[in-house]
Amino acid sequence: MTSANQKQTILQNYTLFFTDLVSICLSYVLGILTRGILKDVRKDTQYYLLILFFAVILCLLSYVLLNWNAGFITRGALAEFFFVLKYDIGLGCGLGVFLFLTQKAQDFSRLAFAYFLIYNLLFTYLFHLLAKQFFTKVYMKSSNSYKMMVITEKKYADSLIKKLKSDTEWSHQITALALMDVSDIGETCHHVPVVAEKENLFEKINQLVLDEVFIYLPEYSNKELGVLIEQFELAGITVHVNIDPFDHLISHKTTETLAGLTVLTYTISDYDFHRLMIKRLMDMIGALLGMIVTILLSPFIALAIKLDSPGPILYRQKRIGLNGRAFYLYKFRSMYKDADSRKEELHAQNEMEGPMFKVKNDPRITKVGHFLRRTSLDEFPQFFNVLIGQMSLVGTRPPTPDEYGHYNLQYRRRLSIKPGITGLWQVSGRSNITSFDEVLKLDLHYIDNWSLGLDIKIILQTIVVILTQRGAQ
Repeated sequence: MTSANQKQTILQNYTLFFTDLVSICLSYVLGILTRGILKDVRKDTQYYLLILFFAVILCLLSYVLLNWNAGFITRGALAEFFFVLKYDIGLGCGLGVFLFLTQKAQDFSRLAFAYFLIYNLLFTYLFHLLAKQFFTKVYMKSSNSYKMMVITEKKYADSLIKKLKSDTEWSHQITALALMDVSDIGETCHHVPVVAEKENLFEKINQLVLDEVFIYLPEYSNKELGVLIEQFELAGITVHVNIDPFDHLISHKTTETLAGLTVLTYTISDYDFHRLMIKRLMDMIGALLGMIVTILLSPFIALAIKLDSPGPILYRQKRIGLNGRAFYLYKFRSMYKDADSRKEELHAQNEMEGPMFKVKNDPRITKVGHFLRRTSLDEFPQFFNVLIGQMSLVGTRPPTPDEYGHYNLQYRRRLSIKPGITGLWQVSGRSNITSFDEVLKLDLHYIDNWSLGLDIKIILQTIVVILTQRGAQ
């Protein structure tokens, strides 16, 4: 888990930097076209590209040195316009100095320069307003934002929820409320449903998409809070605990805050969001390459599946992913089309101890299905799941809803990262593992020791396993 504040800052800065670059390039081209100096650009293309490059450098320096978008979300529309205006004037002054120092200022059209600054002002302002709406109206409610439960008592709930929802944080969404002193399940507080009470708090966890909890229980002892924190840590859920009874004093703000409330944050796995972005980039590149291979092989696999048994070519199955998020996983069909209805009759043959289901020589698998599984070709459509962000190349295997229904808090921690096509379990001789606790041990080892290097190592080991067909069933 990574810090919500860190995630918000990085996403905001990268998004705005990208939109500012787009604005500069678009404004530069339109300025030249509006002035009608395309012939001059063709004569001295390198110099005009150099000017554009320097404008991009100035934009980058404004982020690195000035951090001028630090208060982006809190600024109103008028304040945003004046911030963009100051940025645009600064950009114009910097480019003016550059033109003067290169001694070619007289060769660059003053009108084209003015058009560029006007266009850049308008586009930058428009893009910033759209970005602000996207973050607060779209991203917050999407599956990508952190989903938070608030745990408090009834007398604090109204003011607390109101304060949290009025905060400028957009990287998390408050989706659930637990009241520890009353039984108000089914009620709402500022449109947040009350889903749990003290007696059933941890029974409800597996029924929710939940990344974080915010605990506001000022009358609880350290021992009582410690019990709550330990249980959520066991499930891999980040915990924010309000620790400051003097939150109204401005001078006391010396630690991390959430909606103006001083908190201690507890998380077992604290990943740097920059590295998570690199992991996502690796996933997208790998998924694109995998999709190309999948598309090339699909006609041959589809023909083999159809000739072997009636039914669809692709199999879609509901799975549970990151912190309880449900999604549909895609595979090439390797079983007969009535496989799901026949699962119950095979439960007695389940060779796995625990909630996972696995049967050796499963009679539901078709002849072509055995080949697809031995070569792992049945997994290739999951590159689509990776591309759209539901899965990662490397992670833990996502359980079915039926398996997830038997999870305890410790089992749930294996869902504290995105599920993967491959993982440590898959390259550790999965056919020889018959205990879910062994699977959990490998998954938690991966979660606790995750690094980009470990992902690359597992991907390379997976390729070897596929080529040698070691561990496949």
